Amino acid sequence: MRILIDCRYVRFERHDGISRYTAGLAHALAAVSEHPVAMLINDERQLAQLPDLPWHRISGPTSPRELTVARQVRRLGADVVFSPMQTMGSWSRTYRLVLTLHDLIYYTNPTPPPEFAAPIRLLWRLFHKAWWPQRVLLNRADAVVTVSEATKALMAEHALTHRSVTVVPNAPEPAIDATRLPRTPTLVYMGSFMPYKNVEALVRAAAQLPDHELHLMSRITPAQRERLTALAPRARLVFHDGVSDADYNAALRSATALVTASRDEGFGIPLVEAMSVGTPVIVSDIPVFREVGGPDGQAAAYVDPDDVAGFVAAVRELDGPGWEARSDAARARAALFTWEQSARVLLALLERVDVAAPSRPRTR
Repeated sequence: MRILIDCRYVRFERHDGISRYTAGLAHALAAVSEHPVAMLINDERQLAQLPDLPWHRISGPTSPRELTVARQVRRLGADVVFSPMQTMGSWSRTYRLVLTLHDLIYYTNPTPPPEFAAPIRLLWRLFHKAWWPQRVLLNRADAVVTVSEATKALMAEHALTHRSVTVVPNAPEPAIDATRLPRTPTLVYMGSFMPYKNVEALVRAAAQLPDHELHLMSRITPAQRERLTALAPRARLVFHDGVSDADYNAALRSATALVTASRDEGFGIPLVEAMSVGTPVIVSDIPVFREVGGPDGQAAAYVDPDDVAGFVAAVRELDGPGWEARSDAARARAALFTWEQSARVLLALLERVDVAAPSRPRTR
């Protein structure tokens, strides 16, 4: 079986969620697979984030050629192609295809990622106005991957595909340093400032925690910064406007907790990043966070996303003597998520798809 991984969503310098997922699985799959593995890229700068594997350069995933990308891919001789997205063109393919749907966030939160060009943002909005385009893409695959049981359940609820759906979870990158630093009264938020992230609830909670600082790690526009500052003038907010991996690691290792009030997620990578260095998490009570943080409330505290007082109370509870036990529980929970384990689940799926190949025609 010859495996081809679509790595065209990998960013050049710093990962976003899709990029990290792709690179994490590519590295782990290269290590655990006995089958030949190669990669698809569209820019050689992507190779700096990827394992030392054979690669092929084709058009980019946002190119108009994406609808017919199978014409480029089928010449490469792969038996099974895995894409970390669901939008890879499949018309006229001659190989098995596994697509990935990470979440359904943009159906309820239609604002597209701001870094996309205007034409792509328009198409993004149109695509998410109805379910049928998603069904067409997913049903043209041989199997579908998602990152959590929560998203898998939503896919079933909306009947998005009649193909099999396999959960291949995210995982944290190996920590630069997992040694705890002296605990400080800081709270860390890592994520965007899009509306569904509900950062306003965290800022309001910080205003009621005058002895704590809320560190907002991600890049932020001047307008967003001004708005959040005006929302709660008494809150001690520290805007990092983007940080290096080393600085993020250090912030987590000394924090009292990682916090997020997001209303919707496909997984929650910051949770496992924080827990892997022994930092408890205080998060909104949504199904996927309970899946990641554990149902027993030991590694994670769960709060209604609109309950500002609940976030304040959860922080105050961590200020007490039970923090060390919560820290130990966080490390134990994070240890359940590894790229090696996820790669083995994916590899087993690719093998099943390949074995099933003779029962179906190879041309779509």
